[in-house]
Amino acid sequence: MSKIKISKEVKAEFIKEIQSYFLKQQGEEIGTLAAGFLADFIIEKLGPFFYNQGIKDACVFMTEKVEDMYGLEKKER
Repeated sequence: MSKIKISKEVKAEFIKEIQSYFLKQQGEEIGTLAAGFLADFIIEKLGPFFYNQGIKDACVFMTEKVEDMYGLEKKER
């Protein structure tokens, strides 16, 4: 699997969310650099799990839709 890539804007939002989480949950301020390293770790190590789950969910959804299409078949005479 190729590396998960996100835009600079999305990564900046991740960093803000991580900083906000640490402040609210831990009462600690975390710097941009540390939050960036944590974001990189999450993207690299945990991202594939979420990505793969999304693929599995999409396959289940599409399979159900294809099965629904069989219900549209016309009866042959």
